[in-house]
Amino acid sequence: MLRIVSRPFLIGVAGGSSSGKTTISERLVEMTGEQHLSRIELDSYYLDRSDQTLEQRSQANYDHPDAFDWPLLNDHLAALANGASVPVPIYDYAQHNRSGKTREVSPNRIVVVDGILVLYDQALRARFDLKIFVDTAADIRLIRRLQRDVAERGRTPDSVIEQYLTTVKPAHERFIEPSKRHADVIIPEGGLNRPALDVLLARVRELVTD
Repeated sequence: MLRIVSRPFLIGVAGGSSSGKTTISERLVEMTGEQHLSRIELDSYYLDRSDQTLEQRSQANYDHPDAFDWPLLNDHLAALANGASVPVPIYDYAQHNRSGKTREVSPNRIVVVDGILVLYDQALRARFDLKIFVDTAADIRLIRRLQRDVAERGRTPDSVIEQYLTTVKPAHERFIEPSKRHADVIIPEGGLNRPALDVLLARVRELVTD
């Protein structure tokens, strides 16, 4: 469905796993309202692995760039920039696959895309009007991830730690941390950095009231 709107202001929020990206994005939505800001999570664009068994899917490296459907995400952002709504896939973490359902995202005044590798893909990076990297210490990120995956995703502590050491940490050092150099703004400690968050919110409010 096409809408007569000005081109959305696109914001990319990247950073390591459990660095605070979601906190920042949700805070932006809370302060500006869903009628002004649309949010897209990079996790929604994990590849469809319906041709694999659950065991095979559980063994995949979901922190590697090859785990994502970059063409689909780029196509969706291009559509949003042109005033069209897009069907964003809904991901099922328990099944390690797309659920088969989608949610419609509209081209509001601001569109925020958050995820670990949002600043990795060159084509995607070029679409953003503002590129943010959330920089949080590794030990804090590990603790947050451990708490989240056990409480929300049915994981055991041992499996979370094993995954962190075998895929999460190496991918962060190889792909995510280097993408920080592409950021316009680096926010230490994510949503806990109130002064930086206030500056970002002030900029977003300006866009909404333009």
